[in-house]
Amino acid sequence: PRLSGNMRSLILLFAIVACVSGDNLKEVTQKVFFDISIGGEAAGRITLGLYGNTVPKTVKNFVELSTGQHGFGYKGSIFHRVIKDFMLQGGDFTNFDGTGGKSIYGNKFEDENFKVKHFVGALSMANAGKNTNGSQFFLCTVATPWLDGKHVVFGEVVDGMDIVRKIESGKTNRRDKPEKEVKITDSGLVE
Repeated sequence: PRLSGNMRSLILLFAIVACVSGDNLKEVTQKVFFDISIGGEAAGRITLGLYGNTVPKTVKNFVELSTGQHGFGYKGSIFHRVIKDFMLQGGDFTNFDGTGGKSIYGNKFEDENFKVKHFVGALSMANAGKNTNGSQFFLCTVATPWLDGKHVVFGEVVDGMDIVRKIESGKTNRRDKPEKEVKITDSGLVE
């Protein structure tokens, strides 16, 4: 069957809207910074762009943990797990080993959505299964498509990927913990 001119125009319009909407999923609405030390020496700053229109609840949690406005958060916490050619994991500011942390909503909160897929430099929520987000997060150092649909991507590294690579290349023990402590010495909102 042939499509009328109006029908072809309508289909084209839907295709354009779909493409534009896909690009908007990664629109950075806020930025936060992590000042990093490695082995007690200042290493530099990582700036993270957050997708507040796509995952507002997840972004709100991350921003407020970055500012520490609830009396707890990322400042002073460590990257407790680093796996070369995979990711850096942090955000456990209660136990410092991947077993703790908490969100601004309580210990855990639900997966908001899985609209954004994992890519090099993606910022994603670490979890212990479905709907178990807290404060732990990871930064992808490679594309990780096997994590799509399982972890909520809510931002990206916008500056400081060289610091991410420096952390990634550091020596770790058999449990993937960096031999030299990788600490978030300060964190907050980029104004």
